[in-house]
Parts: sequence; C-alpha cells; structure tokens
Amino acid sequence: MNSTTPSPPESTVVVLGDVLIDEMRTPTESIDVPGGSALNVAVGLAVLGIRPLLVGMVGDDASGALIRAHVHAHDVPLLSTPAPLGTGRAISDRAAGEPRYSFSQASRSRSLVPTSEARQAIGRADVVVISGFPFDDASEVATLQELLRPGAKVMIDANPRSGLLHERAAFADGLLTIAPRADLVKMGEEDAELVFSASLPETTALILDAGARAVLETMGSGGAAIVTPTDRVTVPITTAAGPVIDTMGAGDATFATVVASLATSGDRVPEAPEVMLSRAMAVAAATVRSPGGLLRLPE
Repeated sequence: MNSTTPSPPESTVVVLGDVLIDEMRTPTESIDVPGGSALNVAVGLAVLGIRPLLVGMVGDDASGALIRAHVHAHDVPLLSTPAPLGTGRAISDRAAGEPRYSFSQASRSRSLVPTSEARQAIGRADVVVISGFPFDDASEVATLQELLRPGAKVMIDANPRSGLLHERAAFADGLLTIAPRADLVKMGEEDAELVFSASLPETTALILDAGARAVLETMGSGGAAIVTPTDRVTVPITTAAGPVIDTMGAGDATFATVVASLATSGDRVPEAPEVMLSRAMAVAAATVRSPGGLLRLPE
C-alpha cells in the first residue's frame, strides 16, 4: 500500500500500531492533529535521535495526507497498511476540562493486515515497538506472533482505550499471549483496571508471570517504575517551570524515552533503570507543558 517513499530504508527499529487523526474539540474550535500512540512514539524516537520505521493503518484521504506530511517533516518513513474505511480518527472533546475520547468506525475496525513490505521490515528489525494494538482479535495476535523474529527486542504499550475494546477478557488473553516475547510491557493504573479489573501491581505480576522480562509502570502523579521478577525501581515525577497545558503525550513520551534507552543498549534489561526513568520523567514533564502529543525535550 502507500508509503512516504517507494522503498523505505532498512531500519533496526520498527514501530507498529495506532496511527490516526486526533480531532481536538474545544468550546470554540476543532483542530485535526496527527496522532495515535504508535505515531507519537515513532516521532518521539526521532526527536530523541533514533530514526524508526512506522507501520500503521493510513488511508488515501485528506487525513492520511496530513499524517504523511507530519511524519515526513520529522524524517520518519511510513509503511501504511490497508485502510478500507479510511484513516482512523479519535475525537477528543475538551469542553469540560479533561479530554473525553470517542473513535471513528475506521479506528474501531483497526487491523494490522501487513503488506509484504511491512512483513519484511518487521522480520528484519532488531527492535519492534508495538504501541496501540487490537489484542482482542485472535487473528491479529496470531499474525503478530508470526511476524516477530526470534532475537528481536520487543517492547509493548498495549494502550487500551474503552472506545476501542471489543472484549476485555480477549484483550487480556491476547496481551498475555505476546508477553513471553516482550522485553518490556508498559502498563498504567487505568490500563490495568480497564483490561484486567485489577490493581497495577496485580497486573504487573500477571504480565511477569506470563514471561515478560520487565514492566514499565506509569502512575500519573505517582511517577513511574521498572519492575522485573527480582527488582523494582521507582522514580517520582519531575517538576518543571510553567503550567501543565496538555497531558495527552505524557505516556507516549515516557514510553518512547525508555524504548530509546533500551534500543541503544546491548542489554535486555537496563543496568541503570533509575537514570533511565528519571530521564523519561523529565521528558514527560517538558511534553505536558506544550499542547498536543509531540515529545518535547527538557531545556
């Protein structure tokens, strides 16, 4: 299908998952912004100095053109997979303060269905980052298992959203099916409650018991933690100058910063998780002090 270039360069890092338009509504206006967790993570990695290849569902429409222009501006090559209903859209209604999300039918019907180009790219990648994925679709999970080559580092942010979930139990099963392949799984407090109806520590234990090497816990104002079967390292949030403007990109910025550290490390689990997490919290603090989901570097 479509891509930003006819023959994207080989990349040792491939980001796979949700690519869509964030339609941000306020009482006075509506703005379309390229988004989706996979796009935000891929562009965030580029800001951090890593050039990934992005694989996601993007249509041949005005929304798709906006997304292609955005990733091109950040020097992130895109391989788009089939989008029979067009480019997905998340509507963020900010009229009452915190954003409330709803999703278009294209997003609710999201599918991997990789092209031959995408299969080849994922198959040769040293690092595969999955951010936003229909884990409640058994056929999609089976395809993902088939694509992940032995030896590749695999990092997952399931990024569940209530408007995209078809079956919570199936989503949990799908995530736990892939967990043994994962070097890192990101999980937030709301994610744990939404998918597993459990606390974050209980959910972390389930993911580690399934075989993941580590879990990145995000706890909002409580900071973040890296948890392995034998250790837990927690850091607080970072304070920064200026007011918090938009929390949309905090989770993606945190995940991208940790992924960047692990992607460039020869180790499966970081030797200095506290340093890595502190850096991630500083990046997240800078990100939330600007509008939108684009990762920002601290001054």
